[in-house]
Amino acid sequence: MKQFIFSIIILLAVSAMLPAVAKNEATATDSNRRKADYVLLEAFRQREKDSIDAYFDLLQYAYRLDSTNSVTAYYLGFSYVTMSNANRDIAEYGYRLMKKHFDEKPTDYDEALVYANVAGRLGHADEAVQALDTLVALFPDKLEVRMLLADTYARSDRFREAIATYDSLEMLDGKSLAISLRKINYYFALNDTAGTIAECRDLYHTAPDNATYNLLMGNVFMQLGQSDSALWYIDRAQRIDPENGMTYLTKAQIYYNEGDSANYDKQIYQALISKDLDVENKVAVLTDYIKQLLAERDSSKRAEKLFDVLISLHPHESKIHALYSEYFITQKEYKKAAEQMEYVADIDPSNAENWTRLMALNVIDHNIPKAVEAAQKALEYNPDSLDLCAYIAPAYFQMKEYDKALSTYRHALELADSSDYILRSNLMCGMGDVYSALEDTVEARGCYEEALQLDPASSLVMNNYAYFLAVRDIDLDRAESLSALAIKDDPENPTVLDTYAWVFFKKKEYKLALAYIEKAIKIIGEDDENAEILEHYGDILFMNGQFDKALENWKKALELNPDSEVLKRKVEYETYFNE
Repeated sequence: MKQFIFSIIILLAVSAMLPAVAKNEATATDSNRRKADYVLLEAFRQREKDSIDAYFDLLQYAYRLDSTNSVTAYYLGFSYVTMSNANRDIAEYGYRLMKKHFDEKPTDYDEALVYANVAGRLGHADEAVQALDTLVALFPDKLEVRMLLADTYARSDRFREAIATYDSLEMLDGKSLAISLRKINYYFALNDTAGTIAECRDLYHTAPDNATYNLLMGNVFMQLGQSDSALWYIDRAQRIDPENGMTYLTKAQIYYNEGDSANYDKQIYQALISKDLDVENKVAVLTDYIKQLLAERDSSKRAEKLFDVLISLHPHESKIHALYSEYFITQKEYKKAAEQMEYVADIDPSNAENWTRLMALNVIDHNIPKAVEAAQKALEYNPDSLDLCAYIAPAYFQMKEYDKALSTYRHALELADSSDYILRSNLMCGMGDVYSALEDTVEARGCYEEALQLDPASSLVMNNYAYFLAVRDIDLDRAESLSALAIKDDPENPTVLDTYAWVFFKKKEYKLALAYIEKAIKIIGEDDENAEILEHYGDILFMNGQFDKALENWKKALELNPDSEVLKRKVEYETYFNE
């Protein structure tokens, strides 16, 4: 922190300092020069001790004593450049100080190389090139200079000059895959097909039996749209190295481009079972493959077969099981998705997010016992995970494990930040729901009121509180007011619409109740019917004189909730009178 504060002070003070430095350029005496040399040595000693503040102070002092010393100028300039990310003017000033030393002593190799790097970073491409050209001439055997020069050309889109520089480097050091790949990319950028192929062939002829070089030839011809030539080289690469997974991937891409799905599948299969393709790449391959199947709306089991093969080879790789789970989610096979996520959670039980996903999938699959089982395991490994507690408590509530739900809500409140009013409001609302189920009206109402105080704009709290009041015929005007606010905030939510309808039902305003419940039913649709809302619909229809339609919806509700004695009596009663 001390060094950071010091750097800020330097940034603020440097503008005022520059004129004084300029004045001292011409006034250095022999005595000052000798003193400056001593101060510079002391600065380097402080740097070795990691006393950066002292190092910088001494550099400044040495430069004030003798601004003609280019070594002092260089190190002071470099200090400015490295501390001045937020100030271009200071960086440029530092760069000019460094340039002073390069112009005077370009033979100082390390300093010159750093100077060239700084010039390029600050956008002085021409000066960077000039400096590197000078170094190439002075140090012809230093290969790193030629490499840096070629990269500098390439960053300025001077690809021909970059290629020529790499050519000179290869004359000294021979062909290499790394340099050839760069040159091939530059030829592609120049749309120079002949140059691209020639460079690739030059590398290939250095080792024709190298599988990687054959694969590169295949890739280049594939990029150029020459599939026959591409396949010839890739076939050869596969014969040389049958376990090279990248050869199968490249060939798969060619078949995909040609619309040959049968051969595409074969190559994907070979890539996935290859031993030298790591799991990360295999997961990436399978992800792309699944995306293509989904885009084509493929209904076959091709993806599942590949997953099964991959899992048999890598049974303990959580990423594969996680991807398989995601695949089943796209197919709306939530039970199978949960089974795969269970493997993921067991492989890495300390990861709370995995347990949360597992619980969510079990809830979606309406398997509340499995959700609670997962919750209990999750809390064993992550007892102080706020996210888990906030997710698990509602699961306990759905399972009617009310004591566990309350204790988990209380623990979540202990973990939650006291200033996180929205989260605390949601937790208090959840506790209100539990007390409501326990028929503890006083505690429930207290929780809802506190939840509203914490977050007065919460449509969740307003809806749940309104429903609680309506069910108990308590303060129906307040219930209507709360429900109206919830509707305004979330007008397309069927649960909120159902609450509003039920409030009107309790107030004996049956026409209004029917209007809102029918809107809720329409939004839900037939694929996601809810027993409670259907029962309410039946009750409201009945009070509006639509007896046959009421019976129809009660029967539907009973199918979804066959243990409801109330629904059974309603159906029997209405059936009897209809007969």
